[in-house]
Amino acid sequence: MKKLFVLCVLLLLGAGAAKAQAVYQTSSKSDANVKAYVTTTKSEADLVVYKCDTKSEASGNQGLWYFTSSASDARKRVYITDTKSDADIVIYYTRTKSEAGWQNRSKSSKMD
Repeated sequence: MKKLFVLCVLLLLGAGAAKAQAVYQTSSKSDANVKAYVTTTKSEADLVVYKCDTKSEASGNQGLWYFTSSASDARKRVYITDTKSDADIVIYYTRTKSEAGWQNRSKSSKMD
């Protein structure tokens, strides 16, 4: 019974990690799932992003991103573009975790 409990806990933890917003920043536009423009003005952003220190902090599609060093470990590959018109989403980096989230929900599917 104890082994079954441990197995269930491990499966649940694995399922949560699979939905984490693990992001790899690619240098190639063609390798990206999403092109993002970084703005310095929060009100212009579609998504306010908080950079998490650990993958376990980055959950769901809520702007909590954990940057991986490997594309294979990432859920999304993001290319940061220099032009707003070339971007799928506009992001703003915040230093406050509670500020993270979508300001323009119509674009949230880009990060699903």
